[in-house]
Amino acid sequence: MTNIENDTPVDDGQASETNGTETAETAAPERANDEVAQLAEQVAALQQDLLYARAETQNVTRRKDKEIADAHAYAATKFARDILSVADNLGRALAALSDEQRADEAIKPLITGLEATERELLSVFERNGITRIAAIGLPLDPNQHQAMLEIPSDKEPGTIVQEMQAGYMLKDRLLRPAMVGVAKAG
Repeated sequence: MTNIENDTPVDDGQASETNGTETAETAAPERANDEVAQLAEQVAALQQDLLYARAETQNVTRRKDKEIADAHAYAATKFARDILSVADNLGRALAALSDEQRADEAIKPLITGLEATERELLSVFERNGITRIAAIGLPLDPNQHQAMLEIPSDKEPGTIVQEMQAGYMLKDRLLRPAMVGVAKAG
């Protein structure tokens, strides 16, 4: 309604009650929608946190399993390194024998025993994943070879021409690098 004299609306009290009721009725669903949206965001955040926690748990489990497998596979590394010197000394002893000594019937059983011991030692190495690193005639590989000196040679520079000490691997890990001499450049 309006006042005819100044065309201003007149408040008769009915309209305000209707507007107040409509405002209260529309405000309640909006608040509920806001609460539902907030709860949905919290649920989504918690689900994401749960996924991250599960992934981290799986990663920790995989790392633990790998560490256990490595511990079993490489538990004898220190012992294997120590026994390499025994193999070296046995090889040196056999290499030091001259042809005359090998022909001597008095020490032939001793030589046979040393050779059998060396074969058995190499067999034990093989059964336990210890392999000798190839060297002579190959290019120098710093992951497996340690160059000790350069030797004048007609071979391509960087090619291994002499092995001073054999190198060994334990499965896929280096136990000891091969100490080698490489061909010298021009």
